[in-house]
Amino acid sequence: MDTTLPLHGATGASYPAFSAHPGYRRMFAPGRLTLGIFLPLRFYEGSMATLAGQSELVRQIDRHEFAAVWVRDVPLYSPSFGDAGQVFDPFTYLAFLAAHTKKIALATGSAIFSLRHPIDLAKAASTIDQLSGGRLVLGVASGDRPVEFPAYGLEHGERAARFAEAVSYFRQLMRPGHLEIDSPLGRFNRAEFLPKPAAGAIPLIVTSSSGQSLPWIAEHADGWLTYPDATHTSEGPQRLAGKISAWRSLIPDGGFRPHMTNEWLDLSDDPDHPRTPLRGGFVLRTGRKGLIALLEEWRTAGVNHAALGIQFSQRPAAEVIQELAEDVLPHFPSHEGPATLPADW
Repeated sequence: MDTTLPLHGATGASYPAFSAHPGYRRMFAPGRLTLGIFLPLRFYEGSMATLAGQSELVRQIDRHEFAAVWVRDVPLYSPSFGDAGQVFDPFTYLAFLAAHTKKIALATGSAIFSLRHPIDLAKAASTIDQLSGGRLVLGVASGDRPVEFPAYGLEHGERAARFAEAVSYFRQLMRPGHLEIDSPLGRFNRAEFLPKPAAGAIPLIVTSSSGQSLPWIAEHADGWLTYPDATHTSEGPQRLAGKISAWRSLIPDGGFRPHMTNEWLDLSDDPDHPRTPLRGGFVLRTGRKGLIALLEEWRTAGVNHAALGIQFSQRPAAEVIQELAEDVLPHFPSHEGPATLPADW
């Protein structure tokens, strides 16, 4: 199998383009589904003490052989939105977690490409990728919190166009040697961007539509992260299967590109508790048997990775992680791919 990474221009890449990328290979393979955990493990509710001890639980997630941990990107907390998100800056926090873990993929869900300049995004992303030995998988989005755009001096209505330009600019920065870039977001010539990613490229996973058409996502994304539709009945995964099939039919080279979805989970200690929607369907309360059934339905639908958020769980986070590791993860094991690249910094 060819393990070289092609130079990225404005388009996405299909497997085996990332066959040498440890983070991507740990998470994704055709016809398979792996599991990740969304951070934070408890929502911020006015005190940073909510996040105390989280890094030790992330180390446990790594030791348990989950595929990935995910961090969110929320620059400003708007009480009207009702969710402060990760609180920590995603790139700074991933650098911290890279030093506390060994194998797990480090994923953003998702970095807001419309708010920041692509040089800054690329500098932070490539640095973390190098520090972690090639474990960064970069979920990217156009942003959905209106308060943030005027705070950056940007128009909320222009976020889709800025997102597409930022993706193109970011990819051009990954090319080797002296570069010449002419973009609405900036221009330069005969300068080199450093550091380069550890494995030659960083996967860009587009979130939802990010203001783009389905053909654009099929052409430009290295993978697609979408909301799951309803999760308490089989109809939701069936509708999701149709969406995934429509997207994959448009991928120009017909190659494999992974699909991801997520669910906020309240895992009952009763393994037979039925799949029950809470908070208007935003949260799923279920026992582990119902969760395994849902994950199997997602795998059949074409989902390759499921990111589970346990922020709403009534049980302690450590207890939920332990049950997931012992009783659910063996059904959906992480992939054995290339070892983490040497990163003796």
